[in-house]
Amino acid sequence: MSNREANTDVILIGAGIMSATLGSLLKELVPDWNVKLFEKLDSAGKESSNVWNNAGTGHAALCELNYTQEHPDGTIDITKAIKVNEQFQVSKQFWSYLVNSHMIRNPQEFILSLPHMSFVQGEKNVSFLRKRFEKMSSHPLFQGMEFSDDPEKLKEWIPLMMENRTVSEPIAATKIDSGTDVNFGELTHKLINHLERSNSLEINYKHSVEDITRTEDGLWEVKVHDHENEKIEYHTANFVFIGGGGGSLHLLQKTGIPESKNIGGFPVSGQFMVCKNQEVVEKHYAKVYGKAKVGAPPMSVPHLDTRLIDNKTSLLFGPFAGFSPKFLKTGSLSDLLTSVKKDNFVTMVAAGVKNASLTKYLIEQVIQSKEQRMEELRAFIPDAKSEDWDLVTAGQRVQVIKDTKAGKGVLQFGTEVVSSEDGSIAALLGASPGASTAVSVMLEVLERCFPHHIKEWEPKIKDMIPSYGESLAENPELIREVHTTTDRALQLEDQELAESV
Repeated sequence: MSNREANTDVILIGAGIMSATLGSLLKELVPDWNVKLFEKLDSAGKESSNVWNNAGTGHAALCELNYTQEHPDGTIDITKAIKVNEQFQVSKQFWSYLVNSHMIRNPQEFILSLPHMSFVQGEKNVSFLRKRFEKMSSHPLFQGMEFSDDPEKLKEWIPLMMENRTVSEPIAATKIDSGTDVNFGELTHKLINHLERSNSLEINYKHSVEDITRTEDGLWEVKVHDHENEKIEYHTANFVFIGGGGGSLHLLQKTGIPESKNIGGFPVSGQFMVCKNQEVVEKHYAKVYGKAKVGAPPMSVPHLDTRLIDNKTSLLFGPFAGFSPKFLKTGSLSDLLTSVKKDNFVTMVAAGVKNASLTKYLIEQVIQSKEQRMEELRAFIPDAKSEDWDLVTAGQRVQVIKDTKAGKGVLQFGTEVVSSEDGSIAALLGASPGASTAVSVMLEVLERCFPHHIKEWEPKIKDMIPSYGESLAENPELIREVHTTTDRALQLEDQELAESV
């Protein structure tokens, strides 16, 4: 049985943070547009956005050392850190607008004030961290950052990590109290629920998109499998956004647009150790990032995180990389194989040759015993006990592989928008810092795909995001204003005050 539906303005594929954000932006900018969303699972935010599948770091480059590079001459480049931080400030402004407008409520249910720290060991790493601190703390975006290489001070900051630690080499940490932990699954639910309540979105769960084709009159036809009623439906739209996490690559390939050619994907899964001893959990209150091992990919930077999950404080350590050929946690074992096409075969082979060290690293990670993982944890918590920790599998991430000026088959770490020349279809590929930058990335989609509307929309965008079109990095006064207003709206200043009492 099959159904053919009337044309709609916008179709969103995947009910994660990206589609929820784009849908929320469109509702404010063009409330009369018809928007349909298709999700193959039975509710929103279950894959990459889920609290257990996402590290939840409000990525603001406060603690992630891989966003700051040391040049051969010893200088520190914070360009990427500035960009990531600005993008997160954009997200906070939009969330604040939604809270102030009573579109979403109880922000403490999805965002938590939490110190962000970087922790290193060894003379060379301490030197790097000190130079990084000096460069960042003098920048208006990172004011309030502290540095210490004094073990006694570190005992105050990270008591659990310093307990019974033998300090045989230099150690140091930076700390900044304006960091956050974000439950992107909960935020996704709030955004989707608001859109449903306001009749701004027709959401279809248990509907998987099987094909996307261009019609003769220039519309996009989406073939959808309704699993509940076991029927095939055909929906057409003027604009389609593919926000299906790891599943986006296959759907992008089905569109046949030239921009989808010579792009591949490599799946990496993550695993975390979760502490089940509440006494241990209560001794730590921060997100603490270390340095990745030599040869390890950027997404494997070890970190010890306080998380608020299901109204309970939890402590997670990881990530340990794993490998599965699935592109989604709920995907198929044939995902990787079926993503290899004639046009990206050479690209994929070149990536395999170039990334032999990554393959070796993944194999080593997959065959690790629990005790080997515990040894990595003990670099953070010296007397961690195996019986206090369990291993959980997080979400799947698909890293983009593409041809660049640097050559064929370059593995990309980050988030990437691919859109057709006429702007009628766009897809989001890639991984971290993904969710944290969702608002900036979706604004990029709007700018690329609706250039003729942007001038008309700009006043409303600036109403929602006061820094839109301006560089925060070059405007310290605007930074202070943004921090003050967003912290108040998201109730982060109340949390910081409560922690200090």
